[in-house]
Amino acid sequence: MPGDKSTHPVEAVVARQLDAYHRQDVDDFVACFSPDVEIVSEGSDRKITGREMMRTSYAAMFRKFPRNRCTLLSRMMVGNHAVDEELIEGRNEPPFRTAAVYTITDGLISHVRFLSRETME
Repeated sequence: MPGDKSTHPVEAVVARQLDAYHRQDVDDFVACFSPDVEIVSEGSDRKITGREMMRTSYAAMFRKFPRNRCTLLSRMMVGNHAVDEELIEGRNEPPFRTAAVYTITDGLISHVRFLSRETME
């Protein structure tokens, strides 16, 4: 769970990317993802494809929201997937809860799907 240094390879890479996200270390964060990663958000036409697009997008978000934080509420492991329930805070909007479904291929995150947001007001 939060803060664990899991030895399970699927969970380990997901935990590592969350740690890098909190440190806003874009290089370490992006290194957890495959070169052709795809990130989609339910209810949005926006899609991130590839590490370079991801690096640009997340570096801009880290600059814009230096207090951005993702609290891991729960994690479920299913095969080569991790499903995280997350609470996102520190942006110019009310905190919100979401679920992130991570697919791991060859030790790296190859696909992320963010499910719809639930505002926490």
